Amino acid sequence: MTHSTRRGPGGDDRAVLLVAGLADLAVSTIGSAVGGLRGLLGRSDTTDLVREAEQDLQARGRLALDRCAHVPPAHLEVLAQHVNARRAADDGDV
Repeated sequence: MTHSTRRGPGGDDRAVLLVAGLADLAVSTIGSAVGGLRGLLGRSDTTDLVREAEQDLQARGRLALDRCAHVPPAHLEVLAQHVNARRAADDGDV
């Protein structure tokens, strides 16, 4: 009697299993999304939901741009302004 022990899937088998697992995950995710979309389309306030979603996306985009585009003032520039303000205040007191 021949007895073979299987140690696990080979390289090709693992690749096939990974692709099949990803495909199954994608199909189930798409199915859930379609079910959620059907639920949204059946609502009477869909227009309001779309408008609110658009406003939320615009606000998020504005925040993201502000976060990336905001450049704080240079530290040495701020110190120089403080020194100039103190000198001007000291000259005015004399």
